[in-house]
Amino acid sequence: MDVKKIGVIGAGTMGHGIALVSAKAGFEVVLRDTNRELVERGINRIARFCEKSVSKEKMTEAEKKSILERIVGVTDLGEMKDADVVIEAVFENPQVKKDIFQELDKICKKGCLFASNTSTIPITGLAAATNRGDKFIGMHFMNPVPLMKLVEVIRGLRTSDETTRVITSLAEKMGKIPVQVNDYPGFVSNRVLLPMINEAVYCLMEGVATREAIDQVMKLGMNHPMGPLQLADLIGLDVCLDIMTVLHEGFGDSKYRPCPLLKKMVQAGYLGKKTGRGFYEYE
Repeated sequence: MDVKKIGVIGAGTMGHGIALVSAKAGFEVVLRDTNRELVERGINRIARFCEKSVSKEKMTEAEKKSILERIVGVTDLGEMKDADVVIEAVFENPQVKKDIFQELDKICKKGCLFASNTSTIPITGLAAATNRGDKFIGMHFMNPVPLMKLVEVIRGLRTSDETTRVITSLAEKMGKIPVQVNDYPGFVSNRVLLPMINEAVYCLMEGVATREAIDQVMKLGMNHPMGPLQLADLIGLDVCLDIMTVLHEGFGDSKYRPCPLLKKMVQAGYLGKKTGRGFYEYE
C-alpha cells in the first residue's frame, strides 16, 4: 500500500503534533477539528514549532514552508474521503471515538486504514464500531509528538498482518521507533506509567513527603528525567484520571483505583500545565 495522504482527527495537543510529523515526512495532511478556531489553533502551534526549529537551525525556511503547505485544515469529516490512513486523536472517551469511526467508515474509501492514538482504550472495541476490523490498529504517539521517538503499535483481535506492516513502516517514515504490543487496557506504556503516577499522588495525599521530595526521589534515585507529579501536570490530571479509570474498569483490580486526591484535583479544575495549576503552579 502506497500511503500519500494522511487524515488526522483532532487538532489539539496530540493531533497537531501528529499532523506536523506526518507533513515533515512528506505526506499530504488533512487536519480536522470540530470548529475553525480549533483548527487554526492547531495549525498555529505547528507554525510556531517550525519557527523555533528554524531559529535553532534545526530546519530551513524552505522546509518550514513545505511542511505548512502540505497541511490543510478542515472542519468537515467528509474531507477524509481521499485519505489513505486516518489517525484519530480526540480526547479519551470511547463513545466519542466510536461515533467518529462509524462516520469515517461510511466516508472513507475501502482501502483506507484507521488508527487510533488512544493511550489506553482497547483497540478491538473501537474497531467493532466499523466494518474494517482488519484495517484498524492503535498508533499511540508519545507527548510531545515531534520530540518523542516511541510509537506503540497496538494490534486488535482482527488487525491484519498487512495493516500492521503498513503502519509500522509509516511510523518509521515519520522518524519514530514503532514497538508492537497487544491489545490490553493501557497497553504497556500507561499500564506501567500511570500506576506509578497514581502511587506518587497517594504518597502526597498521605503526607509521606512533599511534592518536591517525591519528584526528587524518582529523578535522583531512579534516573527519571522528570518526577511523577511533574509528569502528571504535563500529561494533564484529567487525562491521568481517565486512564486510571479505564485501567480500573478494564482489569477490575483495586490496585488501579484512582487516588481520591487525583479525583479532587480534577473536580477543582486543577488539570496541570494547561490550566496553570496542578500539583505545581505555572504562569
